[in-house]
Amino acid sequence: MSRFPGPKVVAGCFLVLTTTSGLGFYGLAVYLNVFSRELDWDVSSISLATTLFFVVTGVFGLFAAGLIARHDVRIVIVGGGITGGVALALLGQVQERWHLFVVYALFGVGFAAAGLVPATTVVTRWYHTRRSMALAIASTGLSVGGIAMTPFAKALLDRVSLESGMALLGLVWVAGTVPFALVLVKPDPAALGWAPDGARLDAGTPPTALGGTPFSEAQASRFFVGITIAYVFALGSQVGAIQQLVKLVEERTDPGTAALATVFLAATSVIARLLGGRIVSHLPMARFTALLAVVQAAALTMLAFAESTVPLFAAIILFGATIGNILMLQPLLISQRFGVVDYPRIFGRSQFFTMFGVAGGPLLLGWLYDSTGGYRTPYLVGAACSFTGGIVFMWAGPATEPTTVGAGPLLATVGER
Repeated sequence: MSRFPGPKVVAGCFLVLTTTSGLGFYGLAVYLNVFSRELDWDVSSISLATTLFFVVTGVFGLFAAGLIARHDVRIVIVGGGITGGVALALLGQVQERWHLFVVYALFGVGFAAAGLVPATTVVTRWYHTRRSMALAIASTGLSVGGIAMTPFAKALLDRVSLESGMALLGLVWVAGTVPFALVLVKPDPAALGWAPDGARLDAGTPPTALGGTPFSEAQASRFFVGITIAYVFALGSQVGAIQQLVKLVEERTDPGTAALATVFLAATSVIARLLGGRIVSHLPMARFTALLAVVQAAALTMLAFAESTVPLFAAIILFGATIGNILMLQPLLISQRFGVVDYPRIFGRSQFFTMFGVAGGPLLLGWLYDSTGGYRTPYLVGAACSFTGGIVFMWAGPATEPTTVGAGPLLATVGER
C-alpha cells in the first residue's frame, strides 16, 4: 500500500520556502547593504525599491491565488522559480536606481508565485486536523532560509563581484524551487485517492466537498478586516526592522557580527515556530497573536537602545521568537476561521492589503534613518506600530465566531475577479 504523500508535500513546501525566504525575504537586507556600500546609494532610495518589491508581491499574490484555484499549483511555483532566478541574475547588472526598481518589481512577481500563497494553499488542502503542525513545519523553511541561504548570500557578495555573485544566486534560486515543486509537491489529495490527513478514499467514492466560508462572506467579516489591518501594522514593523537589521548591527559592532545577527534571528524563529505549531491549536489564536505583537514591540524597543553585542543579541533572540510565529499564524488564523473552500482567494486578499504595510515598513524606517542619522527613532516607531497591531488583533475577536462589519465590502473592491 502506498504511503500518504502529505509529508513529502510539506517537505517540498519547506524546501521551496527555504530558498525564496533566504534569498528573497531575508536576502533583501543583504542586498540593501551591498548596494549602499558598493554603489554609495542612500538607504531611503534602496528601501523604496524594497517597498516596490513588496507591493508587487501583494498585487501579484491576488493573481496567483486565482491561478492556483484554476490550475495545478506546481505551474505557479515553477513560474515563480524561473522568474525569481532571472531577477536575481539581473540584479548583478544594475547600474542606475531605476534599474533596481524594474528588477525588484520582477523579483516580487517571482517571490509571490513561489511563496506563501501557493505553499500554504497546498498544505491546507492536505492537512485539516493536523494543519497547525503541518503549516509550522512548512513555514519553518522561511527561517531556515535565513540560517542557511542568507549568510551564504552575504559571504558570497562580500567575496566576489556583484555581477558574478547575483548570477550564482539566481541559479541557486531556480535549483531550490523548480525541482522540489515538480518532484515533491502534489496539488490535491483527492486526485491521488487520499482524504486530508492520510485516510484512503474508497474506489468510486467521491471526495468530501471542501468546507469553509465563501469568499464573499469571509471578506465582509469583522475577523477578516481586523486580522488584515492588524497584520499591516505587525508585519510592516517586523519586515521594516528585519530589512534594516544587518546595517544596524554592522554600524554598532562589525561586519562579522552583523552576519551572525541574521543567523540568530532565523534560528530563534525556527525554534519558536516549531514550539508554536505544537501549542497554538490549544490556545486562543487571535489573543496569542496579539501577545506576540506586543512582545515584538518590546524587542524593537530593545533594539532601538542596544549599543553593544550582548544586549543586541538578546533583543534579536526575542525578536526572532515573535517572527517565528506571527508570520505562521496569518494563514493559520484564516484557515481556522474560514476553512479551505476559498482559502487561496481569502488569504490572497488579506496578504494583498498586508503587503502595503510590509512594503511601507522598510520605506518608513529607511526614511527615518536618513532623517535622524541613526536607528533609535526608526525602531521606536516600529515598536509603536507593532503595539498598535496587538490592539487591533484583540478587536478582531476569536477565530471561531463569525461577525460582519460594514468595512468588509470596502476591502472587497480591490482585486475582484
